[in-house]
Amino acid sequence: MENFTFYSPTFFAFGKDTEEQAGSLIKRFGGTKALIHYGGSSARKSGLLDRITASLEKAGVPYELLGGVQPNPRSGLVYRGIELCRKEKIDFVLAVGGGSVIDSAKAIAAGTVYDGDFWDFYTGKRIEEALPVGTVLTIAAAGSEGSPDSVITKEEGMFKRGASGDAIRPKFSILNPALTQTLPPYQTAAGITDIMAHLYERYLTNSKEVEVTDRLIEALLLTMIHEGPRVIENPNNYEARANIMWAGMMAHNNSCGVGRSQDWNSHNIEHELSALYDCAHGAGLAVTLPAVFTYVMNHDVMRFAKAAVRVWGCQMDFDHPEVTALEGIEKLRQFFISIGMPRNFAELGAEEEDIPTLVRALCWGDGRQGSISGFVTLDESDCEKIYRLML
Repeated sequence: MENFTFYSPTFFAFGKDTEEQAGSLIKRFGGTKALIHYGGSSARKSGLLDRITASLEKAGVPYELLGGVQPNPRSGLVYRGIELCRKEKIDFVLAVGGGSVIDSAKAIAAGTVYDGDFWDFYTGKRIEEALPVGTVLTIAAAGSEGSPDSVITKEEGMFKRGASGDAIRPKFSILNPALTQTLPPYQTAAGITDIMAHLYERYLTNSKEVEVTDRLIEALLLTMIHEGPRVIENPNNYEARANIMWAGMMAHNNSCGVGRSQDWNSHNIEHELSALYDCAHGAGLAVTLPAVFTYVMNHDVMRFAKAAVRVWGCQMDFDHPEVTALEGIEKLRQFFISIGMPRNFAELGAEEEDIPTLVRALCWGDGRQGSISGFVTLDESDCEKIYRLML
């Protein structure tokens, strides 16, 4: 296990009707005027936004509203949010939505107190200061409600990049599983896939003797394998929703990733798909993960074989561990298909003719130098081959 520091200060309010605590929690964490940041019409139509604004009014917290966050959130709205926060002297950002809304809120929070272009943080500069952020989560997926991370798409060039810093970890997150019961099955499945991807990205490590976090990751993957089909079959299963929602937070607040190197190549490869085609991130990952794993498997075949045995119940073939490893990867792929995720480029809406564009943006876009690194370093040729495995 490698040396590490871990700081996870987020206060969680979990359970039914917890969104009614939004106003009092903003005051508790020092907010005197809030930006309520949200996505489309669903927050209004469901009455959630009304309940939240009523909570703020009851607590005596004035607020401004900024909606319009898209899946794969865009830089243009972030700039608008920064301008609004500065103009209205806002000192707290409340995200009402899923990972896209939370990521956009974090970018606004960081950009508001920064003299330069907020995009600097998405090209390598670490976020050291930001307005405090709170969240009301409406989809279990990205894990942004407990993480120090944010992903934004820059409209000029359509580069999708990430930023990080403990300053953008939410001060509080409100997690009411009932708010996810109205999600369409496809969105629910995409969220399940994203959670499992966050776990696998940490599981693929070159660090040795990391049994504690290996076992945590395996347990959470087993939880998703159990609860995923239950919630697809019965969207109103509150207990399954609750387990998935907490697993999603644990998968990405990095409690499972401390003391070990991590991968994230699959996320980088998928980011180009969702940037170009605007597909759901989880759906893109369902196609990406099996292809990446098949391509890099021989770098450490026993790590894939261990996941196959411990998570997917495969029998270990000690003479041919690659057989066991491939069986585990196939079981993962079939699980994604079983919950309604796409299996290839065609079902994702991607085009073979765009592969050179994807590779160029992935390996050279926005300051990269011809490769991406993680569990394995991948150059342009590797990345092209991986995209072709998705056809």
